[in-house]
Amino acid sequence: MIAIVDCNSFYCSCERLFRPDLLHTPVVVLSNNDGCIISRTDEAKALGIAMGAPFFMVKEQMQKNNIVPFSSNYFLYGNISHRVMDILKQICGDDKVEVYSIDEAFIELSHIPAKDLDKIAAAIKETVEMWTGIPVSIGIAKTKTLAKVANRLSKKDKLKTGCITVIHSDSEQQKILQECVVENIWGVGRANAKKLESQGIVTAWQLANVPEEWAQKNLGGVVGLRLIRELNGRPSIFLQEELVKKKMITTSRMFGRPVIHLKEIQEAIATYVSRAAEKLRRQHCAAGSMSIFMIPQARTADDHFIHGPTISAHCYLPIATSCTNTLISHAMPLAKKIFIQGPVYKKAGVILGDIVPDNVIQQNLFAAGDPAKNTSALMDMIDNVNFSMRNDVLKFATTGTRQFWKMKQEHRSLRFTTRWEELKEIG
Repeated sequence: MIAIVDCNSFYCSCERLFRPDLLHTPVVVLSNNDGCIISRTDEAKALGIAMGAPFFMVKEQMQKNNIVPFSSNYFLYGNISHRVMDILKQICGDDKVEVYSIDEAFIELSHIPAKDLDKIAAAIKETVEMWTGIPVSIGIAKTKTLAKVANRLSKKDKLKTGCITVIHSDSEQQKILQECVVENIWGVGRANAKKLESQGIVTAWQLANVPEEWAQKNLGGVVGLRLIRELNGRPSIFLQEELVKKKMITTSRMFGRPVIHLKEIQEAIATYVSRAAEKLRRQHCAAGSMSIFMIPQARTADDHFIHGPTISAHCYLPIATSCTNTLISHAMPLAKKIFIQGPVYKKAGVILGDIVPDNVIQQNLFAAGDPAKNTSALMDMIDNVNFSMRNDVLKFATTGTRQFWKMKQEHRSLRFTTRWEELKEIG
């Protein structure tokens, strides 16, 4: 049996954790740059606030109904997520837990007797909520796909289910699949759901009974085959080890206000390169290539503003590196090369690729000495100072000192768990 533990309205729950006065108040969390709704409490859903709704369009409705908005606070969410996942690993064992996303984890429970599954689920739920304050829902079934279906049911009527749903028998599985529409199946998606519905396949039970050959032909080959088998209780998507070392690192942000000058673009790119380089060093790797991109604003025929076509440039580095100053020195000419005066830019970013372990870097045979040693010591010192002091105490001048282009976060809460100066005060 497989369980999935899903944190309820995770971003909102993190905000409520340090604002108990909002326990029964409708709360939403906004995307980067305070753009749209990305997390809602049940109270906000009941008031008609749609997922993905642009903030400016629902702002008046929110004020009228006393809905509290928060800007994204990923420092807080990431830290709380780590605590939740660490607790799951303590309870169930590292090898039994797959961290699927920031607020979800699969747990292997095949070693637990069927009669004890409800009791184990209740114990996991109680422990996570007691130790972190984050409410969770749990779905348990024979496969990952069925567990996701069960989890959806556990959240649909929290009072009835107690946020726990276990699919024990084949007859129970059939009844649940007959009541589940195909769009709500993990991995189907809206486009495939419309395609299936046009062919008379409306429920998960109908989909589970199509021939495997048909699924393989019409639902993406082996992906469709696995889906049908999973819906029939035959495990085909297994637990995966956590990806500790990324093969590609991307850092990008929307600008807090329209940007039109090359200097500001270069400051942003240099800042994003610095972030990406920190991530590289954290996993003891180096990058052999780099891409940068900018997204200008475009005007439609009916006078609406949208993202224009992405402008990008790419280069291969002479020697793979994780040194911020070296990466910045290659990024700045790329930014200057593709920058066009005139358009208003809404977003920029950097992608580091061809990532290799930093202990197998091929050095230049003809270079005098080994400059990488001194640079590596400098990077370690900068990382240590910034980690202990935070707020980029040490940074390269190219990143700018005022950064008026920075992402808008007008409703961000304090970083309660990652900043000494922002610890929760009680008194």
